[in-house]
Amino acid sequence: MCTNFRPPNSRVVQDMVAGGAPMPSEDWPSETFPGYAAPIVTRGASGQGTAPWVCSVARFGLVPRWSRNTQQGNELSRRTYNARSETVAQKPSYRAPWRERQYALVPMLSFFEPCWESGRALRWRIAPASGEPFAVAGLYERFTDPGTGESLHSFTLLTVNADHHPLMRRMHRPGDEKRTLVIVPPEHHAQWLHATPEQAARLLLHPWDVPLCGEPEPRSVQPTSVRPAPVQGALDF
Repeated sequence: MCTNFRPPNSRVVQDMVAGGAPMPSEDWPSETFPGYAAPIVTRGASGQGTAPWVCSVARFGLVPRWSRNTQQGNELSRRTYNARSETVAQKPSYRAPWRERQYALVPMLSFFEPCWESGRALRWRIAPASGEPFAVAGLYERFTDPGTGESLHSFTLLTVNADHHPLMRRMHRPGDEKRTLVIVPPEHHAQWLHATPEQAARLLLHPWDVPLCGEPEPRSVQPTSVRPAPVQGALDF
């Protein structure tokens, strides 16, 4: 599971995936944890004069639309920062945005996973072997608190099994199922964002094989703001 990644700056996002779409004025942290803001790219609304893609800032950890209020939504989002591609279309938190084609690309420079080969967790930085910025398949949601009218824009990252992946099978605790993010190559960005639910399911059944490399990068600086810790192992929610 991915609980921490490094997003690029707005210029890189625009060059990478936004296709000339205007960048949001809000900034985002240099490292993203559940509860933090990060840029995502989504399919624009259809219609003349509408940008085909839209870049916005959203919260990492999907807030389900059926949350009773913002407080419950914030609590639930501790369990929804990653989603299993095998069950995303059926789980209560994800099935409505999946059905409504709320697919996202989440730009990254790298992401982080714990390697336990030494007997304790050591943070590794992982990125494509090409060294280029990349985008991960995600799903977004919008929640409006019925009492206060507060709106939350949030997202989750899609994962697939990595038991046989040469690098990712080395991550996480011994005995845990190995998972990895779904990296979408640039030539397939439009295919993902404009997919139907049936097409998206087929794409995740046979995800793109993007060579990865990794190396230890222990955290030297703690996160700049305090957020509730994510709930480990909570992918099916």
